Amino acid sequence: MTTHLVWFRHDLRITDHSALHAACQSPDAKVIALYIATPGQWQAHGMAARQATFLLQHLQTLQQSLADKGIPLFYQQCDDFHQAVEAVDAFCKKQHVSHLFYHYQYEINERDRDRALEAKLHGQVVCQGFDDSVLLAPGSLVTGKQEMYKVFTPFRKAFIQRLQEMEITCFPAPKKRTNVDMGTLAALTPFDYPQQAVDETLFPTGEQAALARLRQFCQSTVADYHQQRDFPAQQGTSQLSPYLALGVLSPRQCFNRLRAEHPTLLEQSDGGAFTWLSELVWREFYRHLLVAWPRLCQHHPFVAWTQQVLWQQDEKALAAWQQGKTGFPIVDAAMRQLNGTGWMHNRLRMICASFLVKDLLIDWRAGERYFIAQLLDGDLAANNGGWQWAASTGTDAAPYFRIFNPTTQGERFDPQGTFIRQWVPELAKVPDSDIHQPHRWAERQGRALDYPTPIVDHKQARQMTLAAFEAAKAAQEQGHNQAY
Repeated sequence: MTTHLVWFRHDLRITDHSALHAACQSPDAKVIALYIATPGQWQAHGMAARQATFLLQHLQTLQQSLADKGIPLFYQQCDDFHQAVEAVDAFCKKQHVSHLFYHYQYEINERDRDRALEAKLHGQVVCQGFDDSVLLAPGSLVTGKQEMYKVFTPFRKAFIQRLQEMEITCFPAPKKRTNVDMGTLAALTPFDYPQQAVDETLFPTGEQAALARLRQFCQSTVADYHQQRDFPAQQGTSQLSPYLALGVLSPRQCFNRLRAEHPTLLEQSDGGAFTWLSELVWREFYRHLLVAWPRLCQHHPFVAWTQQVLWQQDEKALAAWQQGKTGFPIVDAAMRQLNGTGWMHNRLRMICASFLVKDLLIDWRAGERYFIAQLLDGDLAANNGGWQWAASTGTDAAPYFRIFNPTTQGERFDPQGTFIRQWVPELAKVPDSDIHQPHRWAERQGRALDYPTPIVDHKQARQMTLAAFEAAKAAQEQGHNQAY
């Protein structure tokens, strides 16, 4: 009997799972599954403790879901990806594995790991990888010059055209297998990694819970997504990103459910459904970029001259930003939401990133590291792409002279201060008209607020940031003012 091994990574589901589906095609094969935790690697990558907890919870539900299908999930822990290669090799020998199935990951360390494993298993185990965390494989969508797109809008246009030309299908969960002795599988124990509780009311565990949330969003909320998505006090976003980050949901499931509810999705570009699809395409854009420019995985900006920006080394200001004590209510509320839940509304991610880089002139990489260390939906491609966009260092980024005013951003997207009061209770009694500049109200009323005064003057900070970017641009030789 041949033995097929499915190596699970960030793809913790049994429906629409390309590798699992392929492994189960032979009715006579013995199908087993493996997950390897690598806490040392996670530490190096800065994975959030909450995400580690969320991962373990979904790994436990995955083990049961697979067991119900007659597929045992084995679990091992080793330090890093190098040891993981050795562990998979040893496991394949022990279990007499003939075929290994897995999904590609696009970060540089993950790609190096997979290349090393394929080389080690060559001639012994047939390795079959799949592009599963994307709708279109990186490298499959290029410009007329056969290069990766550097601007999002033409990338999206080509992407939508490709979607119109092809069939995007989802695979069913495998049928129950009867040719394996399940025995007694050991319960999965907590990783040797920091753990932090996840609020189950915000992000319930399980593939079925994720699918239910996707269905509800596509049936109701998404219709107004383009109008409500920027207002954090409203439930206008999908909040599916934690499930996509761990592969509890696939982008195919998202696209097909969206298209089932909105059949004219690809032709009607002015509604909420198309706007949400655009967000899925942004997710793909950043993944494609990682493959085309691996340096993005190594803390390098996409635009070379921005490496010359002289950042401020201000640990006190950085700590105030991290703790939500900047004196700018919308920034502080957002950072406290992140610290309290492991998730932050996307509009607020842009505001907070802009504030750190453009108001405090602190290196975007400090913000990128802090976010990934807190985010339940931590994902290198999306996090790096978002930060480089806000910092004006990335491909198709906001121009460096575009600087959000945190006060007017708050006034625009949380006009009554509903979201602010939820996370900054010190401001509960400040009236709507003054909620975005509370000290102005306190001074008029002769009252003291237990809330920090602004740590920076926005107008002065803006001029300082413009000067720093312009100096960096001038310092770079003319022939090198380009992307890597």
